Amino acid sequence: MEDKQITIIGGGITGLATAYIAAKSGKKVRVLEASKTFGGLLNTFEIGGNRLEYYDHHFFTHDAEINWLIKELGIAEKFFFQKMTMGVFRKGKIYDFNSPIDLFKFSPIKFFDKFKFGLSSLFLGKVANWEKYENIPAIDWFYKYAGKTSTDALWKPMHDVKFGPYANQIPLAWMVGRMKQRLGSRNGGDEQLGYLHGSLKTLLDALLKALIELGVELINESPVKELNIENNQLSGVVTTQSVYEGGKFVFTIPTLYLKDMVKDKAPSLFAELDAIEYFGAVCTILEMDKPLSEIYWLNIADEGFPFGGVIEQTNFIPKEKYNGKNIAYLSRYFAHNEPIAKMSNDEIEKLMLAKLGDIYPNYSREQIKKVHIFKTMTAATVCDLNFSKKVPNCKTEIKNMFLASMPHIYPDERSTNNSIRVAAETCKVLGIDSSFVPEGQSMSGKLGF
Repeated sequence: MEDKQITIIGGGITGLATAYIAAKSGKKVRVLEASKTFGGLLNTFEIGGNRLEYYDHHFFTHDAEINWLIKELGIAEKFFFQKMTMGVFRKGKIYDFNSPIDLFKFSPIKFFDKFKFGLSSLFLGKVANWEKYENIPAIDWFYKYAGKTSTDALWKPMHDVKFGPYANQIPLAWMVGRMKQRLGSRNGGDEQLGYLHGSLKTLLDALLKALIELGVELINESPVKELNIENNQLSGVVTTQSVYEGGKFVFTIPTLYLKDMVKDKAPSLFAELDAIEYFGAVCTILEMDKPLSEIYWLNIADEGFPFGGVIEQTNFIPKEKYNGKNIAYLSRYFAHNEPIAKMSNDEIEKLMLAKLGDIYPNYSREQIKKVHIFKTMTAATVCDLNFSKKVPNCKTEIKNMFLASMPHIYPDERSTNNSIRVAAETCKVLGIDSSFVPEGQSMSGKLGF
């Protein structure tokens, strides 16, 4: 029985997907979650008679892993794709940015640089091998191959607002993963994005129900406080509720929280994990009586704004699904040493709303009826130059101890789909057959396994 026992620490999508695959293969599985609710970044709240994610989510047409899981859980009829619209705010003006025609109308980029921008984007999304570009800063490459005006107008300001002090350290390898995602979800030039009726709560509820039916033990409000490691072997974990012993242990929590648990008992593993840094993220969600624009996703490419994107949920999902309310995210990543990391919700609200009028001339504070703010310190790993060397092995130096977390997403970008791919690769390392999980275009789960 001990050989079959798997304890998963962390009840986000990676941990839950790992539990599902392992339980389907006959393993005895338990999941330990520190908070009251399972789901991690998939969690939602009630708004307008519906549910909405704390942090904006959508799926791509080429996401084979999430398509598989949704069919497995019997909720395929609630899954749909539709066209989205994108824009760019630059030099005080909003530009549509959905097609080659929009690119040629985008006046901040000079004529010949528009060709460079298009060709370089196609190269990254369709041709480039990420492994060749790990030691090249993306910004340097864009200046050389995408043109100065396109880099000044788009790539550099968007890197600055997204990555802050790390903007010049982001490797082109990461951009390869990003561009493959975006271009892979286009159909006839239009980008199609997926979502679930009822929000990701539909997915989370169905997954938790399936886990219970498979006999998985779901234990919440059980943060791990100590690891029982002797003779380089992990025999159990100590939580605030109990001690769980025997079998294999899979840690899907951010390495930021795990590293101190191994500091004294596995110094080399601590040093490995300590080298990995994280971005935080804050989403300020506006509940309004009228929309800001007709664009779903607006990238902010001007300096001086406290958010990098305005995502109008009700330009993607009809406002009728939210009792007629218009909903928008103001999205922002941040480094842990930036002032916003320590701001209160009231301070964040004031900071975010102060600049909206500079983008939308018809905006008034009165149209906002409610503001919801969600912040996490572990939204994504800082993927700097040669980050592949920092990705830890899934099978650690400590017997029975395995890792499956955000660093394993690289060179792709964090997503629900990519977390399922990491879960499938983790199960292979555990000796569990996961060949029934289809593998799509995800570039995750390639390192450390």
